[in-house]
Parts: sequence; structure tokens; C-alpha cells
Amino acid sequence: MANMALLNNIDHPNLKVISSYGAQYGDSVNQTLVFPTEFSDVQREYPIFFRKDAKDDLQAVAILGFERAENLFLDDAGWHARHVPIFHQKGPFLIGFQDQKIDGDVRREPVIYVDLDNPRVSTAEGQPMFLPQGGNTPYLEHVSRVLRAINIGAEMIRPMFEAFQAADLIEPISLQIRLDENTTCEVPELFTISEEKLAQLGGDTLEQLHRSGFLRLAYLAATSLANVNRLIELKNARRASAIQLTL
Repeated sequence: MANMALLNNIDHPNLKVISSYGAQYGDSVNQTLVFPTEFSDVQREYPIFFRKDAKDDLQAVAILGFERAENLFLDDAGWHARHVPIFHQKGPFLIGFQDQKIDGDVRREPVIYVDLDNPRVSTAEGQPMFLPQGGNTPYLEHVSRVLRAINIGAEMIRPMFEAFQAADLIEPISLQIRLDENTTCEVPELFTISEEKLAQLGGDTLEQLHRSGFLRLAYLAATSLANVNRLIELKNARRASAIQLTL
């Protein structure tokens, strides 16, 4: 169970966070949540698909591998990609909101919570949170930007999918990959943007999607599917390496 605490330089002056990536930190997964605010970065590296959560709501995911607990971008040296999904960049932090009195007015302001029991949290190694004088370090400023992007992106998810469904753009797909004559992989229960229906958009539907900004996101998700080929290359390279190690 998480041990969440409001992060501040009084209670946590020496707190540090290990910013590297590894299986021990929960990074060895074959799918991870991604947010509309990072689609432009994600689509350069990973294929973007959609899946339904336990509440039957659609979520956007980046596919990182074909097998459970397989992240083809991760090895003992770290995460090898130009963009690490912000769900993993956030580390042990969460954004929250707190009523604060500012200039005589009570405002609901964002604050940062940290899971003190997270394996990345340390006082001996990692990135410090606060400067000796008490100010925020560049790493904490980065975390703040990541959490803001997650918060804004999370608020965009429902209206984005409502717009996609209203335009009849979402279709189910089972990702089936043949690695060689004897080996196939499958990632089931996924959804994607129908490129055919996207190309046929017109009239009010096209205009509404464009004005909302969701048309661009639909195209980013659709074009990201070319990255499946890169996943196949990474998978075959890892398989070849494993065969050499057993010889």
C-alpha cells in the first residue's frame, strides 16, 4: 500500500529519488498508459492503441512488447528511447489539490504527493528534491511539468474518445505478429483508429474534430502504428541475442 505524503522542504529536506528505469521499479511492462498531451512524442517511438479498463472506459496505451512483462526498450542499462512515457517519468509522485489562501482568496492549488514507500525513494542516492536553501531542484521542476501534463491529459481522455466514437473512428483489432515461420505473438483486446474512416471524414464532423484539436490526435494515433515494425525488429534482435547466449 502506498504511503503518500505531501512533499515539502520542511519534512523532506534530504529526500532523493532514483530517476533511472528498471524492472524493479515497475517498468517491465508490455503496455503503458499514455496521455493526449504526449501523443506527438509517443508516436515517434511507440505504436498507440486503445484498450478498455475495468470500468469499460477506453484508455490510450503504448505497446512496448508482445509478451507480458516485456518492455523491448528496457534493459539493464536503462530505457532506450527518445521519449519515456510520462506515466513512468512521474516516478513515485502524484498530483493533488489543496485549498490555499492567496491574496485573501481561497484557491484550489496543485500540490505534489510522494509515496515514501516507493523503491525509488531514498536519502542516500538519487536526484535531490530541494536545494540547500530550500528551493526546488531542476529535477523537481521536471516532475512538476510531468504531473501537469498527466493532469491535463487525463482531463482530455473522455472528451477525446467521445469525439472519436461520435465520428465512428474506433475499431477493434487483435495485434498478431509473425516473427518467423514457427513463432507468432498476439496482443488481444485492442482498439485503433480506422484509417479508412479517418480519410473519409468530411463536413461538420471533420470541422468539429479539427476545432477541438482531436483530429490531430487521431492522425497521430493512426500514424504511430508504423512503429509496430520497430517492435518486431527489437523483438527479433532480443531473440537472436538470447540464442547466442545459450550457445
